[in-house]
Amino acid sequence: MPQSKTGILLVNLGSPDTYEPADVKVYLREFLMDKRVIDAPEIIRKMIVEGAILPFRPKESAEAYESIWWEDGSPLIVISESVISKLKKRLGDDVPISLGMRYGNPSIKKGVDDLLAMNPDLEEIFLIPLYPQYAMATSETVIEKAKDVIVEHYPHIKMKIKDAFYNDPLYVKALGESIRPYLTDDLDHLLFSYHGVPERHIKRRDITGDHCLKNKDCCNVASPAHTFCYRHQDIMTTKNAAEYLKLDDMDFTYSVAFQSKLGVDPWLTPATDKELERLAEEGKKKVAVACPAFISDCIETLEEIGIRGEEEFQEAGGEELVLIPCLNDNDLWIDALEKWCTLVLEDAYEASLITTS
Repeated sequence: MPQSKTGILLVNLGSPDTYEPADVKVYLREFLMDKRVIDAPEIIRKMIVEGAILPFRPKESAEAYESIWWEDGSPLIVISESVISKLKKRLGDDVPISLGMRYGNPSIKKGVDDLLAMNPDLEEIFLIPLYPQYAMATSETVIEKAKDVIVEHYPHIKMKIKDAFYNDPLYVKALGESIRPYLTDDLDHLLFSYHGVPERHIKRRDITGDHCLKNKDCCNVASPAHTFCYRHQDIMTTKNAAEYLKLDDMDFTYSVAFQSKLGVDPWLTPATDKELERLAEEGKKKVAVACPAFISDCIETLEEIGIRGEEEFQEAGGEELVLIPCLNDNDLWIDALEKWCTLVLEDAYEASLITTS
């Protein structure tokens, strides 16, 4: 078959090239200087990053990366490459598929270049930001960076974008089944830990200007604001998983928390570390933690939860913390990706038939 003129580009957050402090520093600079991560004016952002973070953080972060680094490299990169390999087998050699990272390597531009190397006549890219929920500092920055790359280097290429998929039945099934094996008889609590964001990010993406965080139950009151509300989409992800797994019929409890706070501004609460402490103090001995904001295991899951989180839980009186792996490259997740890509490819094929008829 001829090469498809629609290419698939999967984009994740990224990783340092190595766990050496110098490489971590390069990565952190690119990451933290993104105006959608630290949303302050550039001069202030630079003062914060260069003056308060980079002189100290790289060494600490390098130690954390080293503690979770795999023999083949960064877990995030290795897992993402496995996903690409499995998806290629599903879609066939005639469909260009590549990987990009918002920060670090391979870059988004490298991902597009790889697609063009597979088919120089590429006309369209289907971009899949690997984040189930929409947020300024995740899917939005990927989308905007990809747009900039296309406009600057490949203005002839069109782009379609996969939107947030927290409500997609195939994703919900993949998430639910990834959690199910860990719902054992001796489990006391299931914690859904999402990456935190500053409250101001939620307010800035409120397209109504008068809904998000304006009342206690805003995430459960229908609003157009939910289209871009990360907190609402986290809550819905938990609700979807709970309904799929029938968690309300289980003997254990479950809750939501937010991890990875940076800075002193108000962030989404409750904080994961405080929630683990609370659970231990309430007598919960075994807690399982799922991290549905992440598609692939990375430093935030493997180190922040799997190592530090476990230590914090046990120091507070808990006994066992079980980190539930992310979707990574499991077959149900590949099923979802295959379906989404197939629908886009079929649409492109139909359009080509109409164009050439």
